[in-house]
Amino acid sequence: MTPAQALQVFVPGFVLALLAWGASVRQRDASLVDRFWSWLVMAPVIALASVGPALDARGLIILALGLLWAARLSLFISWRNWGHGEDRRYTAIRQRNDPGFALKSLYLVFGLQAVLGCIVALPLLAGLRDARPLSWLDGLGAALALAGIACEALADAQLARFRADASQRGRVMDQGLWRYSRHPNYFGEACVWWGLWLMAPAWWTLASPLLMSFLLLRVSGVALLEQDIAERRPEYARYLATTNAFFPGPPRKLPR
Repeated sequence: MTPAQALQVFVPGFVLALLAWGASVRQRDASLVDRFWSWLVMAPVIALASVGPALDARGLIILALGLLWAARLSLFISWRNWGHGEDRRYTAIRQRNDPGFALKSLYLVFGLQAVLGCIVALPLLAGLRDARPLSWLDGLGAALALAGIACEALADAQLARFRADASQRGRVMDQGLWRYSRHPNYFGEACVWWGLWLMAPAWWTLASPLLMSFLLLRVSGVALLEQDIAERRPEYARYLATTNAFFPGPPRKLPR
């Protein structure tokens, strides 16, 4: 890829991040970035797909899977967060970086996520222009990615329905997929990126699933959500003791 082609592919994601940042400043809501996250990943992919020769079968499958993942996630987060104001995670970041957070968020939040989006997009970028014939590994990767999208969609729907039920107020969600994993949506997300990597398994694209797995487990996913939840919700301690954090498995019995 020439420098000119790289600019053509990667600049759209940073332009989108800039537009999202502008909207966040007006609304005083840095958590808007979550609604744009999936499109920050897909912006370079869409840009690459729009230039050069027509996509082959692998490229079309990868593009379709990426667009399905991005549209579902963006729509779900937008629906879930609509009218709720800034997420408490971003409010904490705002408080740590005031005064001047409005400007700082351009690089601390939106610029950073645009860079991460470019890294996460690597398997899709590689797969779009991969001229190898389709193989069983492509089929396995596509199946794993599609299963991951379905898993996180079902988990999100189950949790949304649980939260909307007034009779469940204050209780811990331990039904459906959440009976077997405390974060089945994150497990599904990881499956998406490992599946897409299997369709373009170059060494340099391995950064994508490794980064996503690290973020989901150690940064913005499991570790962040559970750092104080047992203190805020005592019933969650039992859930911690009986249910796997990430990989699904049968619930454990508490010792008598």
